[in-house]
Amino acid sequence: MLRILVADDHELTRFSLKAALRNQPGIELVGLAVNGSEAVEMVQRYRPDVVILDLQMPVMDGMSAASEIKRQVPHVQILAYSSLEDPKVEPLLREATITELCRKDTPTADLIAKVRQLGLPLVEYPVF
Repeated sequence: MLRILVADDHELTRFSLKAALRNQPGIELVGLAVNGSEAVEMVQRYRPDVVILDLQMPVMDGMSAASEIKRQVPHVQILAYSSLEDPKVEPLLREATITELCRKDTPTADLIAKVRQLGLPLVEYPVF
């Protein structure tokens, strides 16, 4: 079961993502956070595999939350979810703080496909 946490300060976005993810086989929505600080706390509590993280939120923005989440739980995959082009995202992608960026105008089916792709377990190959 792929465990997902959604963090977005817009109620409509949170509940739209909840509705989209709720009926997906193999996906369990473990929490809905309203800001970056709450997302960090919920990641510690629920240990999701993937976090869908809005970049612009109150209390703690998504970029700060992503850095803190990866510091505490390095294996979690973070899908930055934003409606804005932000030049500060590229360095975070290079530093592997954010796994991938997804615009909010991405079709729901594509978003779910990205979440599933991020949640795929790493394939371990035998060493010869």
